Amino acid sequence: MKPFLFVTDLDHTLVGDDVAMSTLNRYLEQHREQRGTKIVYSTGRSFTSYRKLTTEKSLLSPDILICAVGTEIYHQDSDTPDSIWSQKLAVGWDRALVATSAARFVDLTPQPDSEQRPFKVSYFLSEQAAVEVIPDLEALLDEQGVDSQIIFSGGKDLDILPRQANKGMAMTFVRQYLEFEPMHTVACGDSGNDLALFHDRAERGIIVGNARPELLHWHHANPNPNRYLARAEFAGGILEGLQHFGFI
Repeated sequence: MKPFLFVTDLDHTLVGDDVAMSTLNRYLEQHREQRGTKIVYSTGRSFTSYRKLTTEKSLLSPDILICAVGTEIYHQDSDTPDSIWSQKLAVGWDRALVATSAARFVDLTPQPDSEQRPFKVSYFLSEQAAVEVIPDLEALLDEQGVDSQIIFSGGKDLDILPRQANKGMAMTFVRQYLEFEPMHTVACGDSGNDLALFHDRAERGIIVGNARPELLHWHHANPNPNRYLARAEFAGGILEGLQHFGFI
């Protein structure tokens, strides 16, 4: 068994079934100690929200933490985002202009201050309103010259990010930093903000059995042998996928 880079979303992917997560954690910790496998969490949560989750769930300490939908990268035992990644995202990004533009849409409700980050502007939006709001918002941001992207996830969360930032791009940055090949990297997710982990990727991908409709629809429309849809849910689905690809 070779070392591999394990990248996973938290809510509704790794977290959701405490018994299955405990079993998976034992495999991962053993593999990390014996083989040098690296563990990376990639979450839509802010760093503050992630720290709160660690008081509620028995999470392994990650080697690297990716927060705020790929816009912040934290190295082990650091509470300061990676400066190289931050500098990359700053190019062409105007957070104030993004917020001012989004304020024109009455259907957008700002998320709590803790989830508003330097490179992430976040709102709640209903699925019904999203059909019209998202294209109009994208057109307005393009008109304003903001180099941005919109990610809608979970049927309610809308994040506006720099064009260069999402979970997939952050994974590539981390993978290259840790010097892992794509074939020795696996990413796990359940919702729309995880799609970038799987889109046109050479890395292996695991979609857990409880995945959201937006990710399942995309998965079925874009088959890829590097991606596996598990039958089991949450951490049980991750374990099933790791066994499918021969990582454990």
